[in-house]
Amino acid sequence: MSSSSPSTPALSALDPLLQRHLTQLLDLALSEDIGSGDVSTLATVPAESKAEGRFLAKADGVLSGLAVASAIFERIDPKVRVEWKMKDGDHVQQGTVFGTARGSARSLLQAERLVLNLMQRMSGIATATATYVRTLDSPHTKLLDTRKTVPGLRLLDKLAVAHGGGTNHRLGLYDLLMIKDNHIEASGGIQHAVQAAKTFLQREREAGRGTRPDGQRIEIEVEARTLEEVKEVIACQDDVQRILLDNMVKLNADGTVDTSMLQEALKLINTAKSSGQCTHLLTEASGNVNLKTVHAIGATGVDLISVGALTHSVMALDISMKINLEK
Repeated sequence: MSSSSPSTPALSALDPLLQRHLTQLLDLALSEDIGSGDVSTLATVPAESKAEGRFLAKADGVLSGLAVASAIFERIDPKVRVEWKMKDGDHVQQGTVFGTARGSARSLLQAERLVLNLMQRMSGIATATATYVRTLDSPHTKLLDTRKTVPGLRLLDKLAVAHGGGTNHRLGLYDLLMIKDNHIEASGGIQHAVQAAKTFLQREREAGRGTRPDGQRIEIEVEARTLEEVKEVIACQDDVQRILLDNMVKLNADGTVDTSMLQEALKLINTAKSSGQCTHLLTEASGNVNLKTVHAIGATGVDLISVGALTHSVMALDISMKINLEK
């Protein structure tokens, strides 16, 4: 794989951004759920009651959202003490108690649903990602997420992908200049779009902008849907840092995977590289990527594979929080 950065930085490198986002998210989520007060808990649970909440995995999977859960408890009641026996990214088996929260029974009950909603979703994403990475089974091809996330939850969705062993793609429309089919059509073709993008980024850099949140330069990626479009991207030389090879894979009726078009595209690119053209161009495959096709796609030698299903078709991991009064 090229030494060029294959993705936007891991979210661990964006802690300040994640913390600001989480603060805003919790403001909205707690207002939505608790509002002016948890009337059920206030009516039935004495203020002085103390309790323990035990987190139980009711299915096998990969944990994600534990640090987020701790932040929720801290926000609702700093006196709640949370202890985790495992950490984000760990594989958990069904029946495992992997954490406890102790403190005011009212506080635990008020936090319960928000904690479980986020932890179950994030763990579901991490589990799906780990399954894809295991099925891909490639030492050189990275599995990427996409922008197909729930609005407002993107950073948490992408954090969960990282916990599952995937790699974060762009965080939004601001940290990768990605020229897709509609941009190409609206600008009059690939060459026009790339030149306009190059001019735009030059102006941004001269103005002290044009960087990602980690301070690195914004790169240009161009989508190609045909071999002719691949040739056009190659002709842009080093003005393009990534090429998105879209819908070049088919799953046949007999269950075999046809990667012939993708292989032809990669052959064109590798031939260009061997002659000194676009030497740092990263290749990304997308479209028709699922558990039946991902291994065959990786076997072509493509650098990156992006999978929208990691975040847009989430099956939550079954986790419960059982609360017991302390006597």
